[in-house]
Formats: sequence, structure tokens, C-alpha cells
Amino acid sequence: MNRRNWIGTVLLLALVLSTGIGLVAWKYESIQDSVAASANQPEPMESITVAVAREVDHRQTTTSIGTVLALRSVMLKNELAGTVREVRLAPGQIVEAGTLLVALDVSVEEADLKAQEAQAALTKTVLNRRQNLNQELATTQEEVDRARADLDIAQAQIARTRAIIAKKTIRAPFRARVGIADVHPGQYLDEGTLLTTLQGVGEAVHVDFTVAQQVAAGLRDGETVDVFATGEAPPIRANIIALDARVDPTTRNAMIRARIEGSNLPAPGASVRVRVPVGLSRKAVAIPVSALRKGPGGDQVFVIAPDQDHKSRAHVRQVESGTMVGDQVVIHAGLDVGETIAASGSFKLREGVLVAIAPEPSPQKQAQAQTVSKD
Repeated sequence: MNRRNWIGTVLLLALVLSTGIGLVAWKYESIQDSVAASANQPEPMESITVAVAREVDHRQTTTSIGTVLALRSVMLKNELAGTVREVRLAPGQIVEAGTLLVALDVSVEEADLKAQEAQAALTKTVLNRRQNLNQELATTQEEVDRARADLDIAQAQIARTRAIIAKKTIRAPFRARVGIADVHPGQYLDEGTLLTTLQGVGEAVHVDFTVAQQVAAGLRDGETVDVFATGEAPPIRANIIALDARVDPTTRNAMIRARIEGSNLPAPGASVRVRVPVGLSRKAVAIPVSALRKGPGGDQVFVIAPDQDHKSRAHVRQVESGTMVGDQVVIHAGLDVGETIAASGSFKLREGVLVAIAPEPSPQKQAQAQTVSKD
């Protein structure tokens, strides 16, 4: 009985062992078939377009916030007290120099002026009569001098009254745009009451902004800065016309004034962003923005180079990027002029992958593609 059990166990073990050997052989043959099949498959390839790193003259920049100022701007106030007789303040209206804006009541002054003109005419008649009598030795020179002094006093009183009338007749000092006003006929105004604001209208405005003293030391009159009035609008060129003579002891910043000329100028008082050049221009490398990849390890590009079989492959290269200039980005380190890099399609690349370089679409095809996408 024991012998039969032993023989059965041996046979069972032999069966299990032979089954295992068969499974291993089958699996090994399957793996070999898969390896042979994969060896016959072509290597994966990614389609991309390429660009060549080119040399450019680049100057670093910094950004500052500036304020737009009209070339001439005043807060219009009345110099003398009085009652408003006439108002011609239309907010937003452009008025020419000398245009009547506010007229105060001058009826008393006009009456005084008539009386003074009559008195002046009388004193002039008296002076002429005394001069004739003096020629005939019928009066003294003292009487003639007193008559001349009376005429001078009368004329001075007329000039004073006319000056008061002019001060109560408020006119635009220059061509300007009228601000918001709250003045009405019949309203009594104390001296120095704010009537409105006037912003000069012309073909230029000023932009005041501050920069660090190190940046200001490298700026000169006539240099160009870029002014951004809104986020989407293209930059507006402005020329530096003045640098403040002192540096703010608290912030260590210096005030700079630039001038913008042309049409479609930003409104006075608006806040703008100013891009200011820093230091001297130097040589740098420029590549398309689409070629630069952002990663946890920093900025990188894929350099395209042939392998031993003369096949194009992509290789990761860490770079130091700078500012953007249009659709180009400046590279300060990590890339040499003339190297070929992946432009569009770089997002699907990895180290050592085989690439197929596709021709860039012509401008006409790009325009047609844009038109189709819009439709």
C-alpha cells in the first residue's frame, strides 16, 4: 500500500513538472515571437517643423508705471467774487484760445467805466484849455501839470475798471478740452472757486514715470521707450525729453519724462505701462516662442541633430530665456547661433526620439487655413 502511494506521488510530481516545463517553453517562444515582430516594426517618428537660432542685437528692459499728462493743464478758478451771468462750459467740448467760458455780472463796473470815461474826457478838455492859456501866459505851469495829473488819474481808473471787467470775464487761455463743470447762471462765486479743468489739446502728451537710479543713470535725452496704453494695443513710441535733477531719497527712484506725438493719444491722467531699456545692447540668440518649453527643471528646447545613421533626432537642451520680442524669445545661454531646434510640435517630443521635419506652410496657405477656421 505504501509502495503504491509513493509511486502515485512520483507520477503526480512528474506530471506537474512536465506541465510547468511546457508552459515555460510556450511562454518563451511567445516572447521570442513578439521580439522578432517588434524588431521588424519601424521606429516611432514625430512630425515637426524646425527653426534656426539666429543672432540679434538685444537690450534688456524694465517696466514702469507712468501717468499721461497734457502739455498744458489748468484748474480753472475765478480770481474775483461775483454772480454768474453767463456759462458756456460744455464738458468734453474742445474750445479755442480766447473762447468765453464764464462771465460774471459786471453791471456795476460798466457803470463806473462810463463815469470814468466821462471824467477823463473832462480832464482832457481842461488840460487842453490850460495848455492854451499857458501859451498866452494866462495861467501857471503848475496848473497845467495838475490838469495833466488829473487826466493820468482818470485814465488809470479806466484801466483798472477794464481790468476788473476782464477778470470777471473768464476765457480759455489755450486750446483745450473742457472738464466736468457745475456752474450755473445766478450762482454766487467766492474768490478761487473751482469752475472746471482744462486739458490742453494738441498733437503730443507727456508721460511721467519713475525708474531706479541705476536705470536712470544709463538713460539720455532722445532715447526711445515703449508706452502701452491698454493690454491688447500695440506699443506707442515715446522719446525721453527730461530726467529729474535729483533722486528721491526715500525710494531711490528718479523721475523721467517722455513725449508722445501723433494721433490717438492716451487721455491725460491715464495710467500706462512703460517699457524702458536698460544698459547697453548686446548680441543674443532669438528663437520662435513656440520652440521654448517650460518645465519643472527650467526652460528647455529640443535641438535637432543627426545620429550615426544620419537620422534626425531630438535632444533636450536647458536654456536661459529672456524677454519676448514680437513672436520671438531671446535666449541668453544654452543655445548657439545656427543650431536647429524644433518649433511647432515640440510639445510631443522626448529625448532621442526620431523626428520627421515637415516643410513650413506658405503664408498663402496659412491665410487660407485661418479663413477656413473662421468660417
